[in-house]
Amino acid sequence: MTLFADLQSTIASLAETLGPSIVGIGSRQRGSGIVIADGRILTNAHNIRGDEVTVTFSDGRSTHGRLAGIDVDGDLAVIDVDTSGATPVEWGDGAGAAPGAVVFGAAATSGGGARITFGTVSAVARAFRGPGGRRIAGSLEHTAPLAPGSSGGALVDGQGQLLGINTNRLGDGFYLALPAETALRDRVERLGRGESVERPRLGVAVAPAHVARRLRRSVGLPERDGLLVRGVEDGSPAARAGIQEGDLLVEAAGRSVSSPDDLFEALSTAGDSFEVKVIRGTEERTVAIGGAPVTGEA
Repeated sequence: MTLFADLQSTIASLAETLGPSIVGIGSRQRGSGIVIADGRILTNAHNIRGDEVTVTFSDGRSTHGRLAGIDVDGDLAVIDVDTSGATPVEWGDGAGAAPGAVVFGAAATSGGGARITFGTVSAVARAFRGPGGRRIAGSLEHTAPLAPGSSGGALVDGQGQLLGINTNRLGDGFYLALPAETALRDRVERLGRGESVERPRLGVAVAPAHVARRLRRSVGLPERDGLLVRGVEDGSPAARAGIQEGDLLVEAAGRSVSSPDDLFEALSTAGDSFEVKVIRGTEERTVAIGGAPVTGEA
């Protein structure tokens, strides 16, 4: 019975100490948030609707905060708001969490106070799709149950130190959290300074490699791995570079691409200007994104 008594004591202690530091996000609580500094709250980007954000504290007080910075692809957002002395949650070592580690989920409830749940880390280095469709790798998988409205809440250890930001429900009792590691903390600090993350983009809709191969084969063109351009956004970097619907995108920023994930990864490491290779019919063309076309511009 000692084990259960200790667990009960830990949950009660976390509910008391973390309660004021876990907030509801949105007028109808779309998600939860974490007080990470005086006047500053961390949540998921997918919980945000506009620059003004309704924040509800455990004592029932609701107020309006302002979006300081957002990283849509990384599913992170920082809000500036009067936290009225709520103690910031202390950062822990999410990178050091290993399978089997005991963890606790902390989320806001509509009635006030924090919901504390218990589980274990079931896997590490998991991946999921962010709101913008990009693959987010390195997440912690755990079994601490999360109710609707819990995303953006905290994953903590028994001492209440932040191990991760709960982000995604996998179903069947498994959940994902962005680990509270040094790189994530640096990103959060930049967002708090108003440095929203904007990653390079092409502005194209693409079909996967197997579709491209089938279509090229059907019209008698040589098969080639790549992404078939299904559409080009008006005024986008791709449009300015001369990329057209029907082109086969085979390389971006020096990396071969045969899946949307390949393209996202290539763009995430690209600078303001980079080259893209496309196949138009049987002709290979290289164009510059962020500059004038290099070769083969139509």
